[in-house]
Amino acid sequence: MTAQDAPPIVFVHGTRFSAGQWSAQVGALREEFPVAAVDLPGHGARSDRPWSLDAATEVIASAVDALGAGPALVVGHSLGGYAALEFAGRHPERLRGLVLAGASASTRGPWTAPYRWIAGLVPRLPADRLTRWNDRLLRRLYPPEVVGETIRNGYAFHTLPAAWNEVLGRFDAETLRQVAAPVLILNGEKDTVFRSGEADFARAHPHARVELVPRAGHLANFDAPEAFTSAVRRFARELPRAV
Repeated sequence: MTAQDAPPIVFVHGTRFSAGQWSAQVGALREEFPVAAVDLPGHGARSDRPWSLDAATEVIASAVDALGAGPALVVGHSLGGYAALEFAGRHPERLRGLVLAGASASTRGPWTAPYRWIAGLVPRLPADRLTRWNDRLLRRLYPPEVVGETIRNGYAFHTLPAAWNEVLGRFDAETLRQVAAPVLILNGEKDTVFRSGEADFARAHPHARVELVPRAGHLANFDAPEAFTSAVRRFARELPRAV
């Protein structure tokens, strides 16, 4: 692949996190690809902006345009995966490929009830307590070079109810039929919840494939950063040239 052929890559973070979630991937890929990671509305540097899928898709579109290298590979994790899926349907001309990481479960149906309960519970808990819990958890599980930037950027607990309430009830495998570009469904092997619709999502798209990150859970890019990055790199190299 020549530098001219290399697709730009835009990373979209998951619930409560920020662009810092992708520090390991951005650092590993930026010499080969034009790459950026975004803060979604209500998160990171955009923490004071209200959440909406409309605004989220425009943030992604702006990041693609800012890289100035044509249609992009968009990599979205969890909440960011569903935002990337929404972006794919609204801006097909800006999309060269799509990676859905931890975002291949339908957000419809009765199984989502616990998530609605959590969305209602989070605003009742002190943000400083939630921050301490998250900091301790990340520091215990992962090395600082993987999660340090996430911890420094803080968490968007205040945005979780609005984000989840808009996403829940909106997406399922049928949504993937609107995507024209190739799709990689990239899940942690142990992410049983968000792998629940994996086969249905893959069947819904003629150019989709599933790849699992061994021994990883929902936060696969934290659990196995090198394996996750390698999967994204391989997929990016395989994408057809932009027309």
